[in-house]
Amino acid sequence: MTIFFHEQLYRTDTVMAKLKEFPVTICGAGALGANLAENLVRAGFGKLKVIDRDRIEERNLSTQPYYRSDVGAFKARILANNLYRAIGTTVETEVKELTATNAAQLLSESGLIVDVFDNSTSRQVVKDYADRTGIRCLHAGLSADYAEVIWNDVYRVPSDVNDDVCDYPLARNLVMLTVAVVCEAIVSFVMTDEQRHFTITLKDLNVQSLNL
Repeated sequence: MTIFFHEQLYRTDTVMAKLKEFPVTICGAGALGANLAENLVRAGFGKLKVIDRDRIEERNLSTQPYYRSDVGAFKARILANNLYRAIGTTVETEVKELTATNAAQLLSESGLIVDVFDNSTSRQVVKDYADRTGIRCLHAGLSADYAEVIWNDVYRVPSDVNDDVCDYPLARNLVMLTVAVVCEAIVSFVMTDEQRHFTITLKDLNVQSLNL
């Protein structure tokens, strides 16, 4: 019996083998990125890279899979350590700011880029690189009780008006619901090349598939 026993029964051996070898780069290790990395690794993805320059703060602990003893450490490194300890999967990390200058170096080996950054500048870098190279890219973001999961071809980078606001409302349930939707969108893409867009609203627990 393997670590992925239950997942394997649901997905089939063929799917699990493909997920294990498919390279995914997650841009951001915050509320969405850290939980997404954990979900993907526990679902059987074996080639994961996480890019994030931030350190863990106490206010992160309610929505991100870190511990009090981790406060002050780099998010990406702690995340990788925790996932290796949990199931033995090695996650590659880059504790750097993603910029137009280093985007090619950090993203070129991706089969899929997942943008979950919390600022418009970094999101624009990801979008521009994906547009230029043709590497498939999925963007996911949160705002109050709303979330969206949009593929790069139709994605529009949001305004930078709220980029410097640290005190914003965020419910853990919205984070986890969005992470589940993103994970399924990624699995669907890996298996069928299908690009599914979604909006999510927490108050009515509505997950809406979009035809864009």
